[in-house]
Amino acid sequence: MINAARQAGRSLARDFHEVENLQVSKKGPADFVSNADHRAEQIIYDSLAKARPGYGFVMEERGVVEGTDKSNRFIVDPLDGTLNFLHGQPHYAVSIALEREGQLFCGVVYDVAKNEIFWAETGRGAWLDQRKLLVAGRKRLEESVFATGTPWLGKAETAHRQFANEIAGMTPVCAGIRRYGSAALDLAWVAAGRFDGFWERGLKPWDIAAGIVLVREAYGVAEEIDGGDVQTTGNIIAGNETLLPKLKERLRRAKAFGED
Repeated sequence: MINAARQAGRSLARDFHEVENLQVSKKGPADFVSNADHRAEQIIYDSLAKARPGYGFVMEERGVVEGTDKSNRFIVDPLDGTLNFLHGQPHYAVSIALEREGQLFCGVVYDVAKNEIFWAETGRGAWLDQRKLLVAGRKRLEESVFATGTPWLGKAETAHRQFANEIAGMTPVCAGIRRYGSAALDLAWVAAGRFDGFWERGLKPWDIAAGIVLVREAYGVAEEIDGGDVQTTGNIIAGNETLLPKLKERLRRAKAFGED
C-alpha cells in the first residue's frame, strides 16, 4: 500500500507542476475531478491488483470493483484535497485503507508535497515513516486546536446553518480552528498530535477510512458524531478520549440551538 501510494504520489507531483494544463470536469456543484485523479487511481489499482490478486476495491472515481476474495477490499482516494490541488495549494494526499472481514485493518495516508507517509496497522500502532505516533494529550478545550471541514456549494442550506452554529459554539472555547481541505490529512495530523481533534459531516468512506485506522492506532478515538456507523453517515469526530466528550457536547449544543 505504501508503494502504491508513493507511485501515485509521483504522478500527482508531476501533474501539480502542470496543473494549468489539466483537463478538469465537474461531478457536481464545487465537486471537481481531473485527469490527475484518474491517472493516480489507475496506478494504485494496477499496483494493488498485482500485489494482492482477488482483493476488491472501493474507489472514489471507479466505484466498487468486486474481487474473488470477499474478505478483503481496498478503499482508495487517489487525490484527497482535489480543490487545493487544482488551485496550486500544496496540501493534498493519497489515501488507501484495507478493510478485512468488514473491519478497517490498515491505512496509508501520503502527504505528497511534504513527502510524509503516515501508516497504521491494527495491533502494530500508527507511524510517520519510522516514528511512532501518539495523539496529543491536551485535556482542556481552551488549550486545543481543532480541524474541521466546511460544507461547500451544493450542500443543503440546513448543513450550512448547522456548521455555522458549530463554529459559533466552538470558537469562544478553544485555542483555534483550522480548515485545510483534506480530511485524510486532518485525521493523520490528529494521529500525529498536530491537531487535538477533528470533526466533519457528510464525508465518503474513502475520505476517512485510512485516517480512522491511524487515529485509533495512535491511541485516539475516531467515531460517528451522533453515535451511528461512521462509514455509513460520514459524520466523523476524532481526538483523544478526554477531549472527545467535551467536543461532542459543544457540537450537540450547537445542533440543539440550530433546531430551536
